[in-house]
Amino acid sequence: MRMKLLEECLKTSAGPCFVGLIGEKYGSIRIPGEVESSEFEMILDAAVEAKLDTRTLEEWYCRDENAVPPAYYLKPKSEMLDNTQSAMDTKMKEENNKKWQSIAEELKRIFKISVSLLQEKGTMKKSQAKRYLCSAIEDELDFALGKQTAAFLKKCVCYIRKIANFDRHAKLPEMGRYMDTIVENEKVIRNQEAHEKLIKLRDEFIPTIVASSNLRVYTSVTHCDMKLGYSQEVETHYVEGLCKQFYEDMVDIIQATVQQNFDTETDPLYDEVLQHLSLCKTYASFYEYRCEALNIIHRYILPSKAARINPLIVYGGPCAGKTLLLAEVAKQAYAWLQEEMGPDTDPVVIVRFLGSTDGSTELRSLLQSICEQIAINYRCLVHSNPHKINDLKELLGNLLNESSFRRPLVIVLDAIEQLSDSDEARKLWWLPINLPRSVRIIISTLPNKHGILQKMRCLIHDEDNYIELMPRDRKMCSQILKHQLLKVKRKVTSGQQIYVNEALAKCTLPMFVNLIFREVKHWRSHKDVDDSSLCVTVHESIEQLFWSLENKLGSKFVFRALGYITIVRTGLSEMELEDILSLDNSVLKDIIISTNLQNPLRVAYILIAKLKEELNGYLIERQVRNLTLLVWANRHLQLIAQKLYLSNEEDVHQMHSLLAEYFLGVWSGGRKKMFHCDSHHLNSFDFNQRNPDSIESAICDESSYDRQTPEQPWVFQCSSLDPDIFFVNHRKMTELLYHLTRSGRTDDLMFGVIMDFSWLYTMIKIGQFERALMDIDIGYNYTQEKELKFLASTLRSIKLKVIKNPNSLSAELQQRLLPVVTSLPKLRHLLLECDKDGPKYCSIVPLHSSMDVIYSPERLPLSSSYMQIVDVLPTLSPSIIIAALENGSISTWDVETRQLLRQIDTAHSVVLGIKLTSDEKYLVVATTKNTLLIYDNHKSCLLSEVEIKGSKHSGVTGGVAFINGFTLSSNHALAWLEASKDVNVIDLLYGWPLYQFHCWYEVTCVQCSPDGVYAFCGQYLNTTTIFHLGSGEKLSTVTSEFSGGFVKALLILDTVQEMVMIDNEGSLSVWNTEEITNPQVIEDFDCRGEDNEVVSIELSEDQSAILICKARSIEVLDTGLWKMAEKFKAKRNERFVAAVLSKTAECIVASMENTSSIFVWRRDSGQCMASLQEISGATVKLIKSNHHNLLLSLTTSGVVSIWDIDIITAMSNIDKTGKPIQSLLLPGRGELIYTLDGSESVYKWNFSTGFIESVFKHEGIVENCVLTSSGDLMVTSDDKCSQYVWHTVTGENIFRINGQKISQLLITHNDQFVVSLCEQNASRVWRLATGHKVCNILVALQNAFITTANTFLIGMTKNKLLAVSLWSGSVSKKFCCDDGTSIVSFKLIPDCPDFVVFITSAETVYIWSVAEESICRRVQLPNNFLKNLEDFQISPNGKLGIVSRGDENINVLDLHSGKLRIVHASGVIWRQRLSRDGRYLVYICFQNGDDEDDNGLVFSLIVMRLADGKSIGACSLYKTPTFLGLSQRHLNIIVGFEDGSLGTYTVVDRVDAALKIKIATSNSRQIVNNASQKVRPKCSTFSFKTAADCVWRESTEVFARDSPINVSDSGEAETTPTKKPNYCYDRVCSAIDCKSPSFPSES
Repeated sequence: MRMKLLEECLKTSAGPCFVGLIGEKYGSIRIPGEVESSEFEMILDAAVEAKLDTRTLEEWYCRDENAVPPAYYLKPKSEMLDNTQSAMDTKMKEENNKKWQSIAEELKRIFKISVSLLQEKGTMKKSQAKRYLCSAIEDELDFALGKQTAAFLKKCVCYIRKIANFDRHAKLPEMGRYMDTIVENEKVIRNQEAHEKLIKLRDEFIPTIVASSNLRVYTSVTHCDMKLGYSQEVETHYVEGLCKQFYEDMVDIIQATVQQNFDTETDPLYDEVLQHLSLCKTYASFYEYRCEALNIIHRYILPSKAARINPLIVYGGPCAGKTLLLAEVAKQAYAWLQEEMGPDTDPVVIVRFLGSTDGSTELRSLLQSICEQIAINYRCLVHSNPHKINDLKELLGNLLNESSFRRPLVIVLDAIEQLSDSDEARKLWWLPINLPRSVRIIISTLPNKHGILQKMRCLIHDEDNYIELMPRDRKMCSQILKHQLLKVKRKVTSGQQIYVNEALAKCTLPMFVNLIFREVKHWRSHKDVDDSSLCVTVHESIEQLFWSLENKLGSKFVFRALGYITIVRTGLSEMELEDILSLDNSVLKDIIISTNLQNPLRVAYILIAKLKEELNGYLIERQVRNLTLLVWANRHLQLIAQKLYLSNEEDVHQMHSLLAEYFLGVWSGGRKKMFHCDSHHLNSFDFNQRNPDSIESAICDESSYDRQTPEQPWVFQCSSLDPDIFFVNHRKMTELLYHLTRSGRTDDLMFGVIMDFSWLYTMIKIGQFERALMDIDIGYNYTQEKELKFLASTLRSIKLKVIKNPNSLSAELQQRLLPVVTSLPKLRHLLLECDKDGPKYCSIVPLHSSMDVIYSPERLPLSSSYMQIVDVLPTLSPSIIIAALENGSISTWDVETRQLLRQIDTAHSVVLGIKLTSDEKYLVVATTKNTLLIYDNHKSCLLSEVEIKGSKHSGVTGGVAFINGFTLSSNHALAWLEASKDVNVIDLLYGWPLYQFHCWYEVTCVQCSPDGVYAFCGQYLNTTTIFHLGSGEKLSTVTSEFSGGFVKALLILDTVQEMVMIDNEGSLSVWNTEEITNPQVIEDFDCRGEDNEVVSIELSEDQSAILICKARSIEVLDTGLWKMAEKFKAKRNERFVAAVLSKTAECIVASMENTSSIFVWRRDSGQCMASLQEISGATVKLIKSNHHNLLLSLTTSGVVSIWDIDIITAMSNIDKTGKPIQSLLLPGRGELIYTLDGSESVYKWNFSTGFIESVFKHEGIVENCVLTSSGDLMVTSDDKCSQYVWHTVTGENIFRINGQKISQLLITHNDQFVVSLCEQNASRVWRLATGHKVCNILVALQNAFITTANTFLIGMTKNKLLAVSLWSGSVSKKFCCDDGTSIVSFKLIPDCPDFVVFITSAETVYIWSVAEESICRRVQLPNNFLKNLEDFQISPNGKLGIVSRGDENINVLDLHSGKLRIVHASGVIWRQRLSRDGRYLVYICFQNGDDEDDNGLVFSLIVMRLADGKSIGACSLYKTPTFLGLSQRHLNIIVGFEDGSLGTYTVVDRVDAALKIKIATSNSRQIVNNASQKVRPKCSTFSFKTAADCVWRESTEVFARDSPINVSDSGEAETTPTKKPNYCYDRVCSAIDCKSPSFPSES
């Protein structure tokens, strides 16, 4: 067994395959398990000659005549030693172990002396003697390293350890673990003979190998302690060094292998072909003999002169050997054709074992992979894979014609019946029948499955194209069995052969012969055999094989091991099986009992190896994604294993759950799993080597242990620097979702897979976008969580964008999910995952998204017109509705799948209405025959039919009275006729009428109390009568003071015991029903008026509000205060059709007459937040389902749509000003944004939440706005020639200045002075604290800046650049071009306040020193470079200039060297901004949309790192941007949009703690973390002062008489306030930093 394992490891290991550890111990010789009889008798004679006692040898070895040649075998210990005691008898076990050690030593001694004697005499060759005289380590080293290639030895490692001064410590008892010792003269000394063999192996054999190869060998010398000898400290030191070196070597060898396999990682065709070729190789190895069918196929494959070539069909029953035959054909075909046609022939052989892989089960994927393989082999260029299945068939036919006699094509398709019936694959319409002369197709099938063979005979009539695999006769099977036994040097006795022949007489299937071979090859010649020794069918023989396996390896181990192999989708690797069994407590318990396992952490690998050995040929290996998996060889084995090991549902559930935990990595990384162990089993633990603490924990019945299972990430990163270089964890991808769904672990399914960003990113990155969507749909089908449905629709909408650029996935998702996370809270997990892992790929992190939710409802056409639809009812299931049509059909539909679930026909009665009981047990239908039909809703069967009768005097003039209405309680139905005063009460359980409620007037509506005790009957003259439902007793009658109309609706507020009567004009009457026999009126509301017809009425879920929808208005009443809360009026000539409240009653959803839109209004502001387009026509009806907060809309075209109100109302969370954002300001401190949109208002936004906190109203349109650095004061100007100073916290307009139209406002960096630039009159510098003038500026400046030292105001006038003193208003410095060119643009260098950079029309860039009034640097640009100059940015240090020209290039100009670097952008640049530190460029570009949903231009936000020109983040903008701004402190991006909304983003170049802190402290992420519900603050509106405090004239200012600011002489340089208290002055001074330096007195 050991050498077999070593051989297999050397064959199959892709990476490290052999590690040798050689110390100071050679080891003892081995006892042979079997010896040929001649050799054994020779050894026995030599032992007698040496005068040895041979009784032990003769007693333990037995002759077996069934061996060829005969041999002696070592009897099993279980047979020879006393095993009568209990398995738990530890004392008996110890005695047996000691006894066996003594026997083993005696046997070794006999073999050693006898073989040495024979070798000396020359009777036995050295090679023969070596088997008896060398140790296991010498055998293994010789086998693994002796005859290997240099390339192979690169993957092997040897660690040699020498211990100096070791011999002197041999007498110590523990040294026997490290060296070979013997006892001589009662002294323990080193075994010199073994030492010599060790030296020869270690110092001669291995150096010889090293000399001729690249074998890694490490030699270390350890020195013993002079006193303690080989101490624990010495060993620990060595082990630490060894582990470190071992780890480095393993990583090195594995990395080399990884690089070789990386190219094939992302090639699905390579993997598909590899899987089938590995199966082909395995199956062909089990093909035993050449039958006539193989000869026929051989002749078919060879070239023929036949005019017509058709496919060849092989058929036969189960286990007839079809798969093995076709595998042999595929293996031999290449050689056959070369042998026939010469060595120059290069045949192409394609093989598929249908049903063995996902790609070979569906016709579409099968044809596609075959076409791709043919195209690659014949070097054909296929531009794109056809989408239609018929095109694939045509492509296959074209590719077959590419073959030739020099390159013939052979296609082998096994088990064609395993194809699924999708695309009608089993009708064989796709199969090429008339083949080119150089093409051969061989197909196998079962004869009676899906009628495939019959269809084949209709297509191919020639019987020569059919081969039936017939059962063989008994004699042939006997010869095959004999041949198989001789191959393994076995036979059976003549007596045993009789029973073998009897079994073969009953079944001769190839698999049965093989099963008999497996059984009889273990028979010894002395074994007693009878009729029951062999089974007579394949099924029984397989079961017998499994049961014998259970006896050998343990029933629970085999039960679970074979169960896990059967239950998984694609098989398990050996290591996976070992890991999973180590997690299975039931297996570990069984092993502890049966094998006295000392450590419960792991299942021993030897058990897995034995399992593989016993099932060799039945449990086969298959290559999947460069991984070797164990799978069943055929479906018969799998079915029997399923029957034996997966029949118990509880076991199956446990196994699926444990597999899910394994692939989730739940118990990896040292996490311990509980292990339950009975106390009487604790003797099996080795307590001698444990400390008292560990003994105490081991004695506990339940303890936790590390099972040492591996981590299970979605990808294995190859490089920490580049996250895009990785290997996909395909095992997790393939298995996890499957086991999560079948074990019912819905939370793990949602949050461990679908809401895991790494999974989603990996699936898209490897081109599996559609599969990811399928997995999400599977998750939705299992969980019915609407978050998954929304996520799927979101991904579909961004499909093209993320496939083109997968790195943008996190930003794209965050933009779309942030607006709805409060309504769909389970998306919170995915947003957190995006925050955590997204910045690895995209540095843009959206903090607040103002994107409008793109939402498409589920739609179902019920009829050609809404006129034919009587009613539509929602149900407890979110996607199922019940619809009633006029023709009497009542249908139950699944809207998502458009599947008709159930249908009821009411025998052609015209339906008036349908209703469901609250538990959905009964469906009640009202018909024009004045009957109520009561149906069992789930079975759709009629339970009873009840006739509804009216009062004696009721009836409609000139006609028959129909049912006017009906309602349901939990157990009763109540119905009434038109113009009737009586209400019929029917028992739903028994289906008979109970009694009639007699009312005063004609009944108009009936409402039952929620507890089903009372019935409230509304009537004409606004009267309501209350009845007891159980007894039929009339309790009381009440009448509203508005007695002219009739009761339209009744609302029962059971929480406060109140009843609300609403009449046909919308007037309300509220009654207290605490005393049900005597209700008392509380409130009356007279809402009568013109065109006040009530359309619909709704009570909010928490009963806090009532919505009354009228034709011309919507009114909302507060039930706590009983007052009108809000009223919304329709526009002129518009009418409401229906309206409903959202779940929280914060929003109103309504539809208008003759419109195809559904509108969402916010109650607090009255603003229409969304208009949802209903593409199927105008909405005529809205029906709300309170079960799932859904809204059903019915359109004129008879289409019903299901809307999620949670998602609809999420749109109302986005604040908008309604006009395009024109500019925005950010204070130096604080989380606020101020925006201007060309209206009379300035809006103050909260940066984190995206909500508008305050609105500052102005008299005219606001044109300019500046802020102090703290943001406490704001100065604005409007088009009415007014300036305003606002306190931004309180909203107070502190003072107002009138008189001049301002073109630009600036504020000094110390917040003390304001500069108001005018185009017509003199500009002014004035003190912010008082409003008094400092100086006038007589020149008209444009695009001005204030230097950071607050010294100069720099701006352009005509063709000059001027520096104006802020002290005097005079021009201090100026620059004008001598050559007559004009200045195009200029910027200040932020870090160098006295330097200005400007560009002239002569394509020249100048750096001008204001202080020295000289040009410091001049850079010439290329010709026509500035023809389309749009923007110009300067880095803070003045080294770089960024020039935008309105094209797709970013021009980076090095101002020091004059070099121009051009970086290509992702589109035409619209705006760009340089970060404050000059490291990043943020820009918005646009390009034409390539998506069907993209109309016109598509804008993208991109961040570029200037150091390397790399784009580190990109995301789409789903609205038209109008402004781009950057914050100064952090790299935060604010984008203003045309609808008046804002989007905020942050940039993170690398993932670190700062990012996590930054995101966690943002309020938008507090929503994500569920720290607090996002509560919308009340928006405050602040108005301007109507009277001006100061009026500016040409050179003076005039303050109002009542102004608290005193007037001073305009000629004075300083303005000093009088002693009179100055209110404005105090307020302003408290808001600005008074410690800032002011102007000197001489200004």
